[in-house]
Amino acid sequence: MKKFLRWLIHTVLKILTKIETKGYENLPEKGGFVIAVNHLGFLDTPMAFYALDNWNLFIPVAEKWEKIPILKWLGKHLNLIFIDRFNPDLKSMREMIKRMDEGQTLVIAPEGTRARDEKMAQGKPGVAYLASKMNWQIVPVAVSGTEDRIFLGNLKRLRRTHIKLTAGKSFKLPPFPKENREEILQEYTDEIMCRIAVMLPEKNRGYYAENPRVKELLSD
Repeated sequence: MKKFLRWLIHTVLKILTKIETKGYENLPEKGGFVIAVNHLGFLDTPMAFYALDNWNLFIPVAEKWEKIPILKWLGKHLNLIFIDRFNPDLKSMREMIKRMDEGQTLVIAPEGTRARDEKMAQGKPGVAYLASKMNWQIVPVAVSGTEDRIFLGNLKRLRRTHIKLTAGKSFKLPPFPKENREEILQEYTDEIMCRIAVMLPEKNRGYYAENPRVKELLSD
């Protein structure tokens, strides 16, 4: 089933889109790292399986999708973890740590949901907390062109959508401090998001467009 799904994802995306990739050299050779990505549209999830071309990865998705039988079934074959976005979900957190220890790759959008206005929203702190606590390596990845409006518009006109995937250099966050945790955690989250933002078109940077860290990274 997994081979069939991989073939299906590749085939459909090749027919409907033209995907440009950049930065594969920044991906660690072994698993057990985090890919942090922005979330513009519903195409972003299958894009992960297309870009990495392997099944040694898993993706957390909102628990609401588990209520849809076909998505719950697909979740088992696509290595999805259904998580509660609004309450502490220790069970899902333990499962993510377990999979990372096994060498799998975590693909996660810190924003938590796709951008309805086609712009980055403020990132949530969950992945920054885990990455700092567990000393995980992070690879920032920017996805552009997957906006629902653009894709669906092109689909109606029988046009292929141009999508760009860009991976930045990997990095690690400092150890989680004992004091000023909330403030530092926000800084760690912003660091992840800003590293993604600099690889996006300016129109998609949204919440982080005027962040001083973005300007600093762009000037390097």
